[in-house]
Amino acid sequence: MRHRITLGVGPVSFRMGSDWSAPIAALDALYRDYPRPAFADYSVRLEAASPWRRWLRPSIRLAGDYTLPDASPLPLIQGLLAAEMGMNLQVALGHRRHLLLHAAVVARDDRAILMSGVSGAGKSTLSLMLSQRGWRFLGDEFAMIDPDTGWAHPFPRPVSLKNESLALIPEGCRVGPLLVGTPKGDVRHVAPPASAIAAMAAPARPALLVFPRFGFPAALSGLAPTETFVRLTQASTNYVAMGEAGFRALTRLRAEVPAVALDYPDGEAGVAAIEALWDAL
Repeated sequence: MRHRITLGVGPVSFRMGSDWSAPIAALDALYRDYPRPAFADYSVRLEAASPWRRWLRPSIRLAGDYTLPDASPLPLIQGLLAAEMGMNLQVALGHRRHLLLHAAVVARDDRAILMSGVSGAGKSTLSLMLSQRGWRFLGDEFAMIDPDTGWAHPFPRPVSLKNESLALIPEGCRVGPLLVGTPKGDVRHVAPPASAIAAMAAPARPALLVFPRFGFPAALSGLAPTETFVRLTQASTNYVAMGEAGFRALTRLRAEVPAVALDYPDGEAGVAAIEALWDAL
């Protein structure tokens, strides 16, 4: 395509193409510190939904190695969101080198906390807040678990914050444009600390699984192995497709890593609870 960029994020690389320059410029700014490899694992294309939609009320249709044929197009003003969704789609549908969990990951030294939950659970906000308190940010979209070692490999894409969480963006962070009226409300992407990008070749050993829920009175409970297993299967996009290797990686995680359910009323309370859990390990 006329406008394009190649981005490397941890163990995965993307070739991004667009019919318009604006989405590529936004990616170039937000991913300023990331590698630009010569080759890519996956391709994402931001195409005009029809020939005349390139100029009149421009509308983006997502294409690439993997697509969702019935996905609704997005307006050009939300081009950065479309690009991020395209990258998520390629990994969710095509990646087999690692067990994927929909989770945020932070680490201290070589030990990691995996935070998994439904949309709105606050895992992205918690991971960004922890990264401002000395934790290494490994990602907020996918935890990538090596099926041979069980370690989590970093995939530190920009953090996607929504709605009320936008007020928690720390000063001095590099941010993408404010995207208003998206399917998920108001969205802004926050680039992770430069230290997280510099260390994205260094995996970490999972030491704690946390299943957070935002907006509830503070509560903490341990999880039985059976419930942990069910929650992990619900969080994984590819353990079935990976076959025996995916099943072994998932059951190993369940067997070796303690798991807790955490309800918390606000970000500060959530961060305090996670750091207390870490100190008690």
